[in-house]
Amino acid sequence: MTKVDNKLVVLGAGWLGHELCKQALDKHWQVQGTHRVHASTNGFERQFVLQGEKLTHNVDLYNAYWVCAMTPRSRSSESNYSQTLQKALKLSEQLNAKGFILCSSTGVYDQQNAIYTESSEITCSTPRQTKLYNSEELVLEHNGKVLRLAGLVGPKREPGRFIAGKTLDTSSHQVVNMVHQQDVINAIFKVIEHWPHGQSIYNIVNPEHPTKQQYYQQKCQQHGSDMPVFKHNEPGERKIIGSAIEALGFSYQHSI
Repeated sequence: MTKVDNKLVVLGAGWLGHELCKQALDKHWQVQGTHRVHASTNGFERQFVLQGEKLTHNVDLYNAYWVCAMTPRSRSSESNYSQTLQKALKLSEQLNAKGFILCSSTGVYDQQNAIYTESSEITCSTPRQTKLYNSEELVLEHNGKVLRLAGLVGPKREPGRFIAGKTLDTSSHQVVNMVHQQDVINAIFKVIEHWPHGQSIYNIVNPEHPTKQQYYQQKCQQHGSDMPVFKHNEPGERKIIGSAIEALGFSYQHSI
């Protein structure tokens, strides 16, 4: 990869964000990754937390790219995710950020069976859809970019373990929309590399879409765990297409 810039702020250095920080450091970037609590286990860690109207932080990296990688549970109805994102955008502008990437979710698309691309209409018929969509719009209004991530898999997040024995409110014939952690990180670096070009929104979804029955059977066999139970077996296909980013020279390298 051609190094476009050597500074990165990661808002939410959790499972995805922490690994992104580590790999940016390996590329000799200056990095700051945030947590809600003050932490100093690693030199790159910084605090960033909104309590009421008060923002407490020690992020001070100028001329950096910002990536918001806060976890989906931070978007619950009880959270202050939207307000935190607004504060982050404001601070990024004060620190003369090169660009701002929001790691959103393919959950922004409708749940009806269909083929979804970045240009698909979004109805915002659920509170989660509305929250995701409004967050995306906020970032786009600030000239940022949005990556809509599929279900994440990777180290310590193996599907054969986290769905073992569960009852799933879906059809066994529905297809999966998943992506590996490393492909997401590679996609982030690729978007930064081509920042002035390309689209404002990209789906990041592995091109393989086996049925949930096929997928989870394989994963449960690998880990010796019990198969989940599906609500029904009706045919259907809700498929998210993640090929648009390939126009930037990106390719999916890691199996789901």
